[in-house]
Amino acid sequence: ASWILEMNRIQSHRGPDDDGIFRDQESDFSMAMRRLAIIDLQSGAQPISTSDGRYTIIFNGEIYNAPELRVELEKRGVKFQTDHSDTEVALQLYALFGSASLQKLNGMFAFAIYDNVGKKLFLCRDHAGIKPLYYFQQNGVFAFSSELKSLLALPFVKREIDMQSLFHYMSLMYVPGENTIIKGIKRLAAGHFLIYDLKTHDLKSEQWWNPRFKNNLNLPKKDL
Repeated sequence: ASWILEMNRIQSHRGPDDDGIFRDQESDFSMAMRRLAIIDLQSGAQPISTSDGRYTIIFNGEIYNAPELRVELEKRGVKFQTDHSDTEVALQLYALFGSASLQKLNGMFAFAIYDNVGKKLFLCRDHAGIKPLYYFQQNGVFAFSSELKSLLALPFVKREIDMQSLFHYMSLMYVPGENTIIKGIKRLAAGHFLIYDLKTHDLKSEQWWNPRFKNNLNLPKKDL
């Protein structure tokens, strides 16, 4: 428990307005959130759970089409606990459609949803990877964060430089791909989601979006 509190403390600069923590003692799972209140100032505290307690979300970002999606969900009979929270919109969409809900989202985001029945964790990152998401998996242990440095608060994460990543950084001034400067810590790729099974410790990652380009042959000559 002290580990998750320390990870959250390190990220206090990211969200000075609110913090929250969720624990499932049965699965030895915890996740915490620091929030900067922008849209739903009063009732947007996180984590947020569905009314049946099955799904719980922590969310970083903004869903631009949340108002339209909220109307769509209300027509389907969904009853919201908050007034304007785009976080709850993402949660309720996932409860209905699973990973297919990502296709409906327009925005910049990285979020985690825990399935308390299936004992699985769903992590995703927006189309272009605007919002960051890092994770660590080793020997049946899994951890994730929106900042690399909070993962370094964990005693089982070694502060060992990935030499290939260092080479890339010195050559390109950034680290491409999914590796990071710290060995063992990975970055979820843009337009991808992953599912981690807390019972089997299996992890699978899948690309949910990729850019498509097509020729527009109807442009006037002056625009060519």
